[in-house]
Amino acid sequence: MTPVTPFSTALRERSSGAHSGSEHAGFMNDLVKGEGTREDYIALVAQHWFMYDAIERAADVMRHDPVAAPFISDKLTRIPALEADLAFLIGPEWRDRIVPLPSTQRYIDRINEIGSTWAGGFVAHHYTRYLGDLSGGQFIGKLMARQFGFETNGIGFYIFDDIADPRAFKDVYRAQLDAAPWDADEQERVIDEVLRAYQFNTDVFIDLAEAKSTGRIAEIA
Repeated sequence: MTPVTPFSTALRERSSGAHSGSEHAGFMNDLVKGEGTREDYIALVAQHWFMYDAIERAADVMRHDPVAAPFISDKLTRIPALEADLAFLIGPEWRDRIVPLPSTQRYIDRINEIGSTWAGGFVAHHYTRYLGDLSGGQFIGKLMARQFGFETNGIGFYIFDDIADPRAFKDVYRAQLDAAPWDADEQERVIDEVLRAYQFNTDVFIDLAEAKSTGRIAEIA
């Protein structure tokens, strides 16, 4: 009898190429290699605020959905940390300064479209963002701290004080993916939405690179 591949494994394998492509997009690659500026980093934090504002508003609605609820944890909430980072990086007027890029707007439009009504779609975007934050995001946070001389102010987004063991947390999350009551067709829909989320993320990096190359990076943060 052929062993059945766990859904979390199939999801990781099917999305690995898109994940890698997003991670190595030019703008992010430059930041990681130490070739980005503080202004570039601030623009990235600003775009993150729009993304997480959308997904955490959706989470507030989906807390009572039997399929989505197991994935939602206050330990993952990023908006307070992002707002503290922006206040530190920009100042108290940060809300009046930041603007979503066109790609970011398309990203949040999609989350707003399906995030509060389709559990599988919500989980797809939730998975793409938060498991990335608990994985490569930890490395990025340390790099940004070293590059720009931050301690905790400015990189709070990457610090999960309430999660003592990120690896164990991710293992539980993957077990919840495997336990989700999705048939094969719904699993395919979720994988497609994860791929879509990675493409949105890559598009944001492309837009950030264009804003930087045309000298407009300061206009969005």
